[in-house]
Amino acid sequence: MSLADVTYLPETPAHDLEIESINEEAFGPGRFARAAYKIREGGPHERDLSFVATHLGTVIASVRMTRIMAGSGKALLLGPLAVRPAFKNLGIGRKLVAMALEAAAQADWPCVVLVGDEPYYGPLGFKRIPRGQISMPRPVDLDRLLAHEIEPGATVRLTGMVRHADQVEANEPA
Repeated sequence: MSLADVTYLPETPAHDLEIESINEEAFGPGRFARAAYKIREGGPHERDLSFVATHLGTVIASVRMTRIMAGSGKALLLGPLAVRPAFKNLGIGRKLVAMALEAAAQADWPCVVLVGDEPYYGPLGFKRIPRGQISMPRPVDLDRLLAHEIEPGATVRLTGMVRHADQVEANEPA
């Protein structure tokens, strides 16, 4: 397999079943109990900021972005990021993250947040969010809460409970 055979595309509804299969393979049934999944249950992801990698027309990796709010800050929640095992360690996941970050910047989002490993995401510009600054709706290792600032200082506006932006907007007085 050559990386020249990998095509990167914006996500479309036609990719949904393959993406679900990849996420099931990567994270198993326990994924639904995770904090980030609880947030994602609050509303749709941003399909125009989400991407897939294909090989010979089959989806082999994907990354999604979801609108979130915490305190006075808004951001995108990156994930899930998943790559089929046969295609891991080739840079496909990193390329998808770079594409998602570029799309977020082009769409004027101030910040991208994720729950992940700093050794993997750190070289992509993610840094730890200070402990206690934000909280998640389910338990999470606070050392794995990372943010990539597009707008300098954007992370400090993220405070308190992280929720899907649709849930915040739905609960605010009219």
